[in-house]
Amino acid sequence: MCRLFALHAGTNVVKATFWLLDAPNNLAVQSRRNPDGTGLGVFDADGRPEVRKQPIAAWQDIDFALEAHHMTGTTFLAHVRYATAGSHDIVNTHPFMQDGRIFAHNGVLERLDPLDERLRELGTAGLVAGQTDSERVFALITASIRARAGDVPAGLLDAMRWLAANVPIYAANILLSTATDVWALRYPEPHELYVLDRRERAVDRAFELRTNRIRARSEQLAVAPSVVFASEPMDDDPRWRLLSPGELIHVDATLQITSRLALPDPPAHQLRREDLSPAAQAAQHESV
Repeated sequence: MCRLFALHAGTNVVKATFWLLDAPNNLAVQSRRNPDGTGLGVFDADGRPEVRKQPIAAWQDIDFALEAHHMTGTTFLAHVRYATAGSHDIVNTHPFMQDGRIFAHNGVLERLDPLDERLRELGTAGLVAGQTDSERVFALITASIRARAGDVPAGLLDAMRWLAANVPIYAANILLSTATDVWALRYPEPHELYVLDRRERAVDRAFELRTNRIRARSEQLAVAPSVVFASEPMDDDPRWRLLSPGELIHVDATLQITSRLALPDPPAHQLRREDLSPAAQAAQHESV
């Protein structure tokens, strides 16, 4: 499955180094499990968003994914894609950016014709450049935020409630960021999403988080407070916490964390793994 990562340092501008697809793979493993895209998004000291991404497939050069990227900012989003819909093109690679917000998604939605029709009704179909369910979900969220006069959590939940009622969903974990705030949603249960509260400074604990797919390191963050979200715990810190299904977490510019069970009910059309297309089933493998 796709891997998500977000780090929010509040108003602190920090430097961080990221590696995507960190695991050493032989060709046999690459042919089955190599990601179909890697991307990094950041908000800089002035609140300007920047996204760097590249489509990566097993038969392509993975130098981009293995190369260290030094980025400076207050908020970072990273994504490693396993394609279930859409070609291996940059337009289908996360993170996506709309209306100055950065978005990444982990999950599967199927039978998307009602969603496409809804986007046409709302006037945001033109925001979708690729073929993924993720970019469509983001366009619906953007339309709902616009309809709510810029209220991000209200728009996000309006969009997710519409999806839960009208589109078959296996999982739809979401990371959404502005220049000052981050929202994380786990919905419903199949995919995990974790939060790490690092607001208490721990000068004796170096900041280096790592899985087989994503690694982040920063000397500044060893002494600066931050909040991290990831698809899986990235070290042995006991503070990692699994979000509950339907839980929405908001982290503001002061690193104040608020949490609520925003979507307590499962989707009206909850997909099981055996309901997924062969491509989507193959993408649900665990990390190696």
